[in-house]
Formats: sequence, C-alpha cells, structure tokens
Amino acid sequence: MKLTLRVWRQRNADADGAMSTYEVDGVSPDMSFLEMLDTLNEELILKGEDPVAFDHDCREGICGACSLVINGEAHGPERTTTCQLHMRSFRDGDTLDIEPWRASAFPVIKDLVVDRSAFDRIIQAGGYITAPTGSAPEAHATPVPKPDADLAFEHAECIGCGACVAACPNGAAMLFTSAKVNHLNVLPQGAPERETRVLDMVAQMDEEGFGGCTLAGECATACPKGIPLTSITSMNKEWLRATRKVAKR
Repeated sequence: MKLTLRVWRQRNADADGAMSTYEVDGVSPDMSFLEMLDTLNEELILKGEDPVAFDHDCREGICGACSLVINGEAHGPERTTTCQLHMRSFRDGDTLDIEPWRASAFPVIKDLVVDRSAFDRIIQAGGYITAPTGSAPEAHATPVPKPDADLAFEHAECIGCGACVAACPNGAAMLFTSAKVNHLNVLPQGAPERETRVLDMVAQMDEEGFGGCTLAGECATACPKGIPLTSITSMNKEWLRATRKVAKR
C-alpha cells in the first residue's frame, strides 16, 4: 500500500503547529497503525529529519497511551485503540489526516503527544478506597451481588485513553470520570468514600477545564472499551444524592 499522510507537527507547547505531508510506500495491510508510523519515522531518521513524536506503551490495547485522531475520528475508523487498528482498515492510495487529541485540558507536548495528566489528578481526587493494609482478605469475606460485580468490572475496563474527550463536541470528560466513580461506588469496599468521591472527582474535573456534558453520546461511541452512556447518568444520580446528603448535615 502507498499512503499520503498529513501529520500534525508542533515543536513544543508554545510553538505554532501545522500539518506536514509525507508519502509512505510498502505498507503492509497487516501492520498496525503505530507500526506504519514507525516505518515513517525510520525514513525520516535516515533523511536526517526529526521523527514524528507519538505516544505509546503496551501496544496491546491496555494502557490507553496511543491517542490519535485519524481522519477526524478518535482512534480511527474502528472501535478500538490506535495500536490495535490495522492498515487493512484503509485502502491503497488513501490520504490520512493524523492529529493529536483536541482539548484545552490536553495541551500538546510535541507533535501528536498531549499531556493527559488532568486524568491523573481526577483519579487522585477520589479514585481510591480506605482499606486496612496487610494480607489479602478472603475472597468471599465481603459478599458482592453479581450484578454489582459485573457493573464494577464493566466500568473498571476504562483505560483512560481520552477518546471520550477527543470525540465529545464539548471536550467533556464525563464518561471517564463516571467510569472511575461508578466502578468503586457500586462495591461495598467503596462505600466509606461514596459521597466525597463523586463530589471531589467532579469538582476536580471542572477545575481541569473540561467542557460541559450535553449527552451528545459521541464519547460512548468512540470508547474502545465500550463504557456505556448510562455511566454518566449513574454518576449524576450519585452526585445529586451526595449533594443532598451533605446539605442536610
């Protein structure tokens, strides 16, 4: 396959960025998208040019680092992470526009790499439980109803890639935050911080400068792990419950 790549190049957070055009030939349909970018970078290095900076780690669809907007879609045309997107999803001769996540809360570091530490601060605000340290408790010591366990696992699948923010027309982080709130709030181990967790994490989300949620639904469509849109409504219920409980004190 021969492809034309229009890649966003930006030297640093303070510099102006622009799209640069590159031709890549000999691309195998079995290559992953990141392997295709590796091929491009090898050619750029051989020419003495600066390779394209892009984020990656596990390349197994687990870490969520491979955050790219491809032809205007978060992670590209398939509902998967960029590292698990293969070039057979494209055709010979295609032109691909490759950009970083576009959100004010995710400033560009260089080229296609953005700073997603805002997500870390949201988790630090309440994504934890207060549990005694020591040896692991017996697995059946705290009974958890299966529907609650299934719901917790469903939300715990969130890998924090940020596709929900990139796909949202408002740049909202509600799907990410709700996944991190709900997967702990439905379990008995998360009960002691149930109210403070949702209040603190939502407050931190707002402080980070993410946009407001209007339930456009693009976040759930783009999520590679299938976090449902109902996660947001569940968190809204938790937030209302917590604000009323705090107001009565």
